[in-house]
Amino acid sequence: MSEHNDRARRDVPEELERALAAEVSLRARMRHVAVGLAGGCGAALIAVLWLTEPHPLPVRTRAAFAGLIAVGLAWAALAGWVLSRRRALFARDRVLGARLALAVTSVTGAVATALAAVRGTTPEALAVALAALALIATAGLLLARAHSRRRELLRLRDAFQKDAA
Repeated sequence: MSEHNDRARRDVPEELERALAAEVSLRARMRHVAVGLAGGCGAALIAVLWLTEPHPLPVRTRAAFAGLIAVGLAWAALAGWVLSRRRALFARDRVLGARLALAVTSVTGAVATALAAVRGTTPEALAVALAALALIATAGLLLARAHSRRRELLRLRDAFQKDAA
């Protein structure tokens, strides 16, 4: 039985073996632990701050706190999902993380731009809009790179399965 596993392991293309080793490495796992802790701790901190407020908060502040808690919990959930998997995800975690980053960046950028337009001067609103566009473009680039990485890993996997059959 182990002889069969050793032979199958030797037949795995070196390129695929390296790519999958990076996907399930301790370093990758620790990054997800850090993301999960940051998201969960951030959500918990904001929730505690909200709950211990002596007077009712304004509606806008409650909405902002709820949004921030939701974002923190989303990152913690993504990290928990990745860490609960015992196999290579073929960069699906990167795609989901990049989608989450793009969604949060887009919503935050839109809200910040709207607030700057209502409360600030034209140059301030323009500066906020440009900064938001730069962050959204960066998140979009990360999403494109994540999709590309996933396609490459799936291509390698499919080629290996075809060769093995």
